[in-house]
Amino acid sequence: MELNILGTSLKSCCNNPVTGYFRDGLCRTISEDSGTHILCVVLTQEFLDFTKSCGNDLSTPVPHWNFPGLKPGQKWCLCISRWLEAERAGKAPFVVLEATHQSALEYTTLELLQKYEVVD
Repeated sequence: MELNILGTSLKSCCNNPVTGYFRDGLCRTISEDSGTHILCVVLTQEFLDFTKSCGNDLSTPVPHWNFPGLKPGQKWCLCISRWLEAERAGKAPFVVLEATHQSALEYTTLELLQKYEVVD
């Protein structure tokens, strides 16, 4: 059983659009996932603009990857490194703690993530 950062069962982040490294709605990872997509976030326009300026455009559809493009208010499994970068820049989106994988605590603290908690 996969656990979240609260030590309980990992909840699904989003299935519309389907997210996660495995495209199963869960923010979990394996060693081949270089981005470490373990953080479930609620996207904001501010964050989408920020990540686009960093070279990762999440808002533009990419049909050949079956990627619809993301909009503010949608949930998405995000790379922990990008979230930390956005947090330092004051652009971090809110986090769904119950759907964020416990391995996120290897990169940051529960206290920091709780500051960005959104109630699901």
